[in-house]
Amino acid sequence: MTAHVLVTGGAGYIGSHAVRHFLDRGHDVWVYDSLIFGHREAVPANRLIVADLNETQRLDQVFLEKRVDAVVHFAAFTYVGESVTNPAKYWQNNVVNTLQFLDLLRRQGIDKFVFSSTAATFGVPSQMPITEETPQQPINPYGRTKLVVEGALHDFARAYGLGYAALRYFNA
Repeated sequence: MTAHVLVTGGAGYIGSHAVRHFLDRGHDVWVYDSLIFGHREAVPANRLIVADLNETQRLDQVFLEKRVDAVVHFAAFTYVGESVTNPAKYWQNNVVNTLQFLDLLRRQGIDKFVFSSTAATFGVPSQMPITEETPQQPINPYGRTKLVVEGALHDFARAYGLGYAALRYFNA
């Protein structure tokens, strides 16, 4: 069965690899990326939509035109140091824009969501190796923004039936 997948931040390093993976398996994939940190040449030109995550009307149009039924969300600011010196930028993009995006998915009836989170949600881990039971205690704004979104995903799943997975990896 062919999935119609929207990959936000799909022109970034990890996102572009995910896009290739989906395309290689015959899925209908669209990349939605502002190209602030993404690279136009990292994805097929005919699959790239250059726009910002806060453009909700544009996203509504994309969801309808492309018949999106699943989203993989890589669109985020990810520099730990910058998150400390400019936390407002990270809270706006990583939390506010993502919450608006999740609400848009809910209104569109899209219930499959993969979230690119981070191992930074664990802060300085109390144990190694890190497991799902390891306490999440981020030590910087970047990690906190990702953990807040994970909490929202949990709430959206319970209230609206959103199916989601949160990927928590270290530097790629």
